[in-house]
This record gives sequence, structure tokens and C-alpha cells, in this order.
Amino acid sequence: MNTCRMYVIVVGAGDIGTPLVDLATDSGNEVVVIERDEERAERASRQYDCLVLNDDATSKETLQDAGAERADALISTTDQDATNIMVCLLAQELSVPNIVSVVHNPEHMSVFKQIGVNTMQNPQSLIAEYLYRAVSRPSVVDFMHIGEEAEVFEITVGGDAPIAGKTLREADEADLIGGQTLIVAVERDRSEAPITPRGETRIHEGDMLTVYSGVGATAEVTDVFGHAEDRD
Repeated sequence: MNTCRMYVIVVGAGDIGTPLVDLATDSGNEVVVIERDEERAERASRQYDCLVLNDDATSKETLQDAGAERADALISTTDQDATNIMVCLLAQELSVPNIVSVVHNPEHMSVFKQIGVNTMQNPQSLIAEYLYRAVSRPSVVDFMHIGEEAEVFEITVGGDAPIAGKTLREADEADLIGGQTLIVAVERDRSEAPITPRGETRIHEGDMLTVYSGVGATAEVTDVFGHAEDRD
């Protein structure tokens, strides 16, 4: 049972908005969809048990019709940044407490930040980046950018890894880690909670490590964990 039922307005029922509506309705939230395209609006209306407005979300009246004054959140997912900005500005004027938007052009990110809107980069770009990483750095299981270069990523320790069999203190003394590289979690048995590493924590072959690297998951960094295949 969902104890945090929300009233959510989703603008756009395209490739991004549709799975979002699916997730929000399945979670028991009250959802209103605003979609300008008639065919998409009809499809969403047939597919989901929620109110779908075939209208222009850049109109304040449309947002009012969607119940913006009592909405907990508005998420704008159209394929036009200008439209998303306008929708977010109107949502702010109507005092929607939580406003989120997709941003397609990275150059527009600063505009959304200036108006105080939470953003997410175009998921298609993120998927492309993950797919490229899967072939260029196959050892990296998952990753997240922090700033321009730094990354947090997950990686499995290989059998011939220089760090395998060493404690973190020993690895630091051997200049394998330290500086801009930090191991923040060790997952050894999937049925148990991750280990919070200390100086005497010993790294084993097969460990799944969560690593922070100030220079990103470069080949030099992943070599330490036994993944020479990441080199070009």
C-alpha cells in the first residue's frame, strides 16, 4: 500500500513521459497528463487510468484545469526545452512545490538552474553514454559523474588485480589507491550488507567495489582492479 500518494502532473506523453506515467500510476499516485498531440493524448487515455488533457501546457489555464494549485509535483517531458521552461515558469507561478524537467540541450541547463528547476539530462543521451561505456570500459558496472571529471563507479576485482589480497592501508602504501581514488564500499556477499572499508579491510578477488575517482574511470585507475582490457 502506498502511504505517500501524490498528485502529479506529467507534461508530455512521448517516449519519456509515457513510462513515467506508467511508473507513477502503478505506484498509486493520482496522475494528470497534459499532451498537445491528439493521437498521443488518446493513446495515453486508453492506456492509463488517469485524466488526460489534450491541450497546450504553456497556457496557465491548462495547468489550472490540470489542478496545478493542489499538485505535489509537475514533471515536464516535452522534446522542446523552450516549452519545458515555459511550463516550469507557469508551474512556479501556480506554486507547485516540486518541479522537474528534462533538458535536451546541455547548454540550456544553466537556464533551468537559474529559475530554480530540478533537471535531468535527456535520457537518450544518458543511454548512449552508458552503451558507449559498456564497450569502452567493460569492467565498469555502473557509474555516475560528479562535476567535470570525477566519477563514482562500481567495478569487480579481477584475479590478477594488483590490489587483490592487500588491505587498504597496504594498497595506499603501494600507491595503488589514495590521492584522488577512494574505495567507499565493498560488496562481498550479495546476501549481506556492503562493507564500509577501513584501513585493515582486505580486498579479495571477486569483490564488487564502489570507487570514487577524481579523474574518472580511466584505464590507469581500472588497471589497479585487474582490468587491462579497458585499455585501448
